[in-house]
Amino acid sequence: MRLLFVSSLVWTFLTLTQLVLAWVFLGRLDTFLEIQPQLMQLANPPGITEVIVSPVFSVASIVLLMATPIMSMRMLAEERRNQTLVMLLSAPVSRFAIVLAKFFVLLLFLSTLPLLIVILSLFLLMGGTLDFGLLLSNVIGLILLAGCFASLGLYISSLTAHPAIAALGSFGALLCFWIIDMVALDSDSIIHYFSPFRHYEYFNLGIIDSASVIFMMLFMVVFLALTVQRLASMR
Repeated sequence: MRLLFVSSLVWTFLTLTQLVLAWVFLGRLDTFLEIQPQLMQLANPPGITEVIVSPVFSVASIVLLMATPIMSMRMLAEERRNQTLVMLLSAPVSRFAIVLAKFFVLLLFLSTLPLLIVILSLFLLMGGTLDFGLLLSNVIGLILLAGCFASLGLYISSLTAHPAIAALGSFGALLCFWIIDMVALDSDSIIHYFSPFRHYEYFNLGIIDSASVIFMMLFMVVFLALTVQRLASMR
């Protein structure tokens, strides 16, 4: 964990992420102020959380898609390239513990995204009220989505000794899930239900759907189990 946060790549990522999220946040705030007179004429107008905060969380899911492959590629692929994975596997620690530790470090880091958005959202309390239920739903959904991405990225990182290939593989796989959700959205196909993006949309709307929670947890378990199996095969 300490090595992760002394990396210049990590701080560059956090800086760029904060700039992107702040830019989207201010853009949505400007839009809300422009349409506020029209909203006040509605019987049940959407609040600032729906108009400003939820779209920022939606953008954050795309930021995760692009950032997770870069952050996960170093987890196992770089250790294989530097020959340090052999020493790690020789230590008196189970492979399950190794995979779980790397997963939670990556998940903890990726969870800074919802934290940054929550901090931005709290500034809205100076001029209005927040829907904390919708805010909490988005935070839970984005953390679960980050967990899905981290588990997939960790597994692909275990398949190669080249971090760049691991990053491209993870990005390609996540992009496929995103495209599946986009293409199959208007059809009767059930294939888009296998995309984590589809299930995240419920959280983005303020719906904590138990089926979506179970799917995303299973998604993580499957890819973490595959990663453990992959490390076991390296003995």
